[in-house]
Amino acid sequence: MFPSQRLADRPITGCAVECAFRAALKASGIAKAAHVHTLRHSYATHLLESGVNLRIIQENLGHRSARSTQLYTHLTREIRDSLTDPLNQLMADL
Repeated sequence: MFPSQRLADRPITGCAVECAFRAALKASGIAKAAHVHTLRHSYATHLLESGVNLRIIQENLGHRSARSTQLYTHLTREIRDSLTDPLNQLMADL
């Protein structure tokens, strides 16, 4: 998917990916600590925020266990807020 510039028949190295990520992070001005692996967590969280079923996210990430996927997805304000409205609607008639 990501061929090496020097060896077109081989993928780029993990070190090259990490260096590119660090350079992009520095250029962005984001001070928060992050690593390439952080992108995987962010991807899973954004899918969850978009309403994608956790089971589908699990399949996309290649996890055997749904528990692993739950660890990858983070509870964000958007996710929490999306749950609050339906709960309030259910409780309104009581």
